[in-house]
Amino acid sequence: MPTVVKICGLTRETDVDAAVQAGANMVGFVFFPPSPRSIDTARAASLAARVPEGVVKVALSVDADDALLREISDNVGVDMMQLHGKETPKRAQDIRAMFGVPVMKAVAIAGAEDVARARTFEPAVDRLMFDAKPPADATRPGGNALAFDWQLIAGENWSKPWVLAGGLTAENVAEAVRVSGAAAVDVSTGVEDAPGIKNAEKIRRFIAAARTEIA
Repeated sequence: MPTVVKICGLTRETDVDAAVQAGANMVGFVFFPPSPRSIDTARAASLAARVPEGVVKVALSVDADDALLREISDNVGVDMMQLHGKETPKRAQDIRAMFGVPVMKAVAIAGAEDVARARTFEPAVDRLMFDAKPPADATRPGGNALAFDWQLIAGENWSKPWVLAGGLTAENVAEAVRVSGAAAVDVSTGVEDAPGIKNAEKIRRFIAAARTEIA
């Protein structure tokens, strides 16, 4: 099976079109104001309308309250909620029940204890994401162009599908897939010219590289 690719942090029509045309399986919209990729629900709805059926539209939020999640659910038309904050397994379950869409939980990985913590989310979510831990002075939990040691998750068996994120580029994604065993990858910074400004050629190269097998 070809590697599933998610292009996250889309803010412009041209970038949405580029991701779709390059063969992205999932596209992500950020609802977290500290991020330079954050957009409001009206903008997201306009962008989401360009996404064809079959490409999964993902709403990324960070410790969002019910009101924001309701606004996203009612106005954007997303297919999945991605939780990128300190949400608990119970919170993830509640969101899934409340809004009737699959939930993906991002877990920051820096050591074996983080992998163990990720296990606590397995019964509560539909998909997991493994990302790098942000620097101590970071203003956002993801999108920091940092990778983690992929060996930490290599050989692990999970009951739910999972996505590898953190510092991926066209230059390292094939190796990341080989080492970690990832069936799906996520990229934001690695296909940008500037925060929130994607590059169509970088998107194309990333997706092609993600689907290149390394012996």
